[in-house]
Amino acid sequence: MVAINLADAKAHLSELVDRVQAGDSIDITRRGKPVARLTAVAKPRKPIDAALLRSLAEAMLPQSQIAADLVRSMRDGDRY
Repeated sequence: MVAINLADAKAHLSELVDRVQAGDSIDITRRGKPVARLTAVAKPRKPIDAALLRSLAEAMLPQSQIAADLVRSMRDGDRY
């Protein structure tokens, strides 16, 4: 986390917002004491379309092999 004084934050706000957008968190200080924190806003999650998910699952072909056996064979095949 980076700390920056209020005067510098005012002068470089656009740059600070870019850094926060990239994942940084920035404390803003006044007279050496933290008074505010810039952090990214959590992005809202998209709702799941249940009908679309159901149609996708129904369109999938049934598997002849148990998932654990499939993963095991894929893992063992990569070893050699």
